[in-house]
Amino acid sequence: MSDPVITDALIAAHGLTPDEYTRILEIIGREPTFTELGIFSAMWNEHCSYKSSKKWLRTLPTSGPQVICGPGENAGVVDIGDGLAVIFKMESHNHPSYIEPYQGAATGVGGILRDVFTMGARPIAAMNALSFGEPSHPKTPHLVRGVVEGIGGYGNAFGVPTVGGEVRFHRAYNGNCLVNAFAAGLADADKIFYSAASGVGMPVVYLGAKTGRDGVGGATMASAEFDDTIEEKRPTVQVGDPFTEKRLLEACLELMDSGAVISIQDMGAAGLTCSAVEMGDKGGLGIKLQLDNVPQRETDMTAYEMMLSESQERMLMVLKPEREADARAIFEKWDLDFAIVGETIAEDRFLILQGNAVKADLPLSKLSSSAPEYDRPWIAPPAPEALGDLPEISAMDGLRALITSPSYAHKAWVWEQYDTQVMADTIRTPGLGAGVVRVHGTEKALAFTSDVTPRYVRANPFEGGKQAVAEAYRNLSAVGALPLATTDNLNFGNPEKPEIMGQFVGAIKGIGAACAALDMPIVSGNVSLYNETDGQPILPTPTIGAVGLIAHLDQMIGGLPEEGDLALVIGESAGHLAQSALLAEACGIEAGDAPPVDLEMERRNGTFLRDNFVLVKAATDLSDGGLALAAFEMAEAAGLGVSLDATDLPSLFGEDQARYLIACSFDQAEALMVEAGSAGVSLAVVGRFGGEKVAFGDETALLEELSALYRGAFAKAISAN
Repeated sequence: MSDPVITDALIAAHGLTPDEYTRILEIIGREPTFTELGIFSAMWNEHCSYKSSKKWLRTLPTSGPQVICGPGENAGVVDIGDGLAVIFKMESHNHPSYIEPYQGAATGVGGILRDVFTMGARPIAAMNALSFGEPSHPKTPHLVRGVVEGIGGYGNAFGVPTVGGEVRFHRAYNGNCLVNAFAAGLADADKIFYSAASGVGMPVVYLGAKTGRDGVGGATMASAEFDDTIEEKRPTVQVGDPFTEKRLLEACLELMDSGAVISIQDMGAAGLTCSAVEMGDKGGLGIKLQLDNVPQRETDMTAYEMMLSESQERMLMVLKPEREADARAIFEKWDLDFAIVGETIAEDRFLILQGNAVKADLPLSKLSSSAPEYDRPWIAPPAPEALGDLPEISAMDGLRALITSPSYAHKAWVWEQYDTQVMADTIRTPGLGAGVVRVHGTEKALAFTSDVTPRYVRANPFEGGKQAVAEAYRNLSAVGALPLATTDNLNFGNPEKPEIMGQFVGAIKGIGAACAALDMPIVSGNVSLYNETDGQPILPTPTIGAVGLIAHLDQMIGGLPEEGDLALVIGESAGHLAQSALLAEACGIEAGDAPPVDLEMERRNGTFLRDNFVLVKAATDLSDGGLALAAFEMAEAAGLGVSLDATDLPSLFGEDQARYLIACSFDQAEALMVEAGSAGVSLAVVGRFGGEKVAFGDETALLEELSALYRGAFAKAISAN
């Protein structure tokens, strides 16, 4: 089969601009082959090259005494003491999940798990952050059901507990849902595996499942806006097999233990192309591949298809040649393909052969480290419109509006479809804040959370970026965990629009400021741009995944309030209602500025809570819905009523930052007051837990009635159409 003629239309279909194609011609001094065009397209698209975001990503704090490996590898690596490390990352699978929700979400989980275990870690926890359109939109229930089933179907079968996450709904996601997947694993700190190839003439080995045509061009598809041709993109979505991935995990860890591995790389976006180029580029070597040796599950595959396939459950490895027989035996035992498909070479070449024909011969370094990099023009968003007069609404009606909104209703419908207890080390399951997993065989635990409030980021990208990190810090502190580090998943619209790029720049600056102030460096992450449909962008959604360490299980704050316990708030309350969940859900108002984030106060208040864990029975951070929603959620989980002294909307529903709601006995509260005075921390009694009613002053409702609304609203919204 002869290559198609390269036309302007074909170049555009590969996501390359005329200037980029001219640059390709300058680099290779001739017209590329069809396979070479596909390779450049894969390596230079937004999803793989970060060409619009690299400039700003470099400004983020990425180092610290706890960081073993920051951004640039498959995942970040953080020291947790005693010779152990936690390895974690968050990544998007937005476009595939909108096109084919089950497989899109499932392969998102599979891909992030491979990122973790290719570093030598056994996965111990997963999370997901999901954003959908309005529940009334005809496509939303289908997307929610498919995505949740896909996450559960893959994670449950693979055998990793899903311990946390978030789900939100907003009309801005009607045409482009977000599926952000997080995974974390444990490894010995001195046995981390990296992707840089080394040594000339070393065998390049293909591991795992066979290559098919699924996912061809997936990375390029993920770097473009959606339009009315969306259904034509369905073949670019990969198909996952969690049972094969489980075998791949065990085989890889066994092979790593054998000492046979020089370097290893997951085959994710852009498949064989990206994995081979990254291994060679990081090691300063060239790569020669013979495609006839690639295991294939379909007949008559072209070089183009093999190089760009995103078939799942595959790895690429550089192997010590004398260990080939041992390595092959391990993979044959696990009934997985093992094939030597190439070798490392001294020249700066990416040489692709099929039969006796040269299908691609390119300077390898130009594909990765020399990819285009843009300084996109940006404009700061206009100052948000001022919040006008507050509507007339009773406090109890405000609470009802929140707990019946699918964004804030009880999420058991979602997380009950996930296995949260597999591996038997989960201490705190979804639904109560950060998830907590014991470090197996020790008295340590790790806490996991993911957070962002897109309304804030749209109104004020800098403060919204700060707030996403600060909320993650609070969620970890609320279970007694010392925040260690973060991973980011930066979901935005079209960066070629200056106003969208302005959102991105502002959010990055805010995230960077917060990560530095709170000692939570960014160690890994993902950028997902072009989240638009017919020119309508999503809300800017820079999701922050964070990990914290509980040095001893005795230090965990994991209880529930008891009858008669006092409710206290750590932090200062000014009653900030602009951009609040109350106004958005109860009144349809999204106006005003985001709440300001005082990072020094965040650090002081979080440290105070962690230092005084022995005096606290239960804790939660105050964020969306303010005091009223947090108090209801804490009380409802314990099967208790709660009475709050406040009656006005700003005090009950304000979303001031750096605050926690805690429950403790009278004696504990007295002791805490003394400690708070010494630490310069604001601490106030705001109510009491107990009884069968929820009360805001004289306004009351039965807990049983509210609980039924809260626990039934999500399923009702999703099954409504």
